[in-house]
Amino acid sequence: MSKRFLTVPGLASSGPNHWQTIWETQYPHLFNRAEQENWDWPVKDEWVPRLQETVSKLTEPTILIAHSLGCITVAHWAQEFQSEYIKGALLVAPADAELSKRLNFVVGFRPIPAKPLPFKSIVVASTNDIYASIARSQHFAETWGSEFVNLGKKGHINAVSKLEDWPEGKQILQRLSSVNFAEVPVG
Repeated sequence: MSKRFLTVPGLASSGPNHWQTIWETQYPHLFNRAEQENWDWPVKDEWVPRLQETVSKLTEPTILIAHSLGCITVAHWAQEFQSEYIKGALLVAPADAELSKRLNFVVGFRPIPAKPLPFKSIVVASTNDIYASIARSQHFAETWGSEFVNLGKKGHINAVSKLEDWPEGKQILQRLSSVNFAEVPVG
């Protein structure tokens, strides 16, 4: 089981109050972030190769932790690339790029891949996410071969949702990893 994590943020990256950033800050020895050249203008043909560039440098088993458009980036990455080091993915609040009101600048992410991912995965969604309906999130989970977790009303499961370090997310992540965050020293 993996003890390393690679966060894959969505549009605008993840700010200081986002659970992804908080987890990276809490556990810098376990977490790294996949960076993008331009977080504010998502282009699939730029984002997917940048993710591959980061994944190609991995040297040990790793779980991807994606949020929003980062989930869709992971789904596209898995269609084009593979890595013996990627052991799973936590896909939180996948943004429905096919129905997005922001289609004019979400370039190339449609259609969203509808093939099973080649690793274990969990899709976590909310019933009041403005970027994807719960039905669409469940559809993504089914087509990707992922376990599905419905959190109820948690918005886009981001900083605005005020989850802080999101303990429930850490518990869900434990299903993919051998890490029990309750026992891992912070810092």
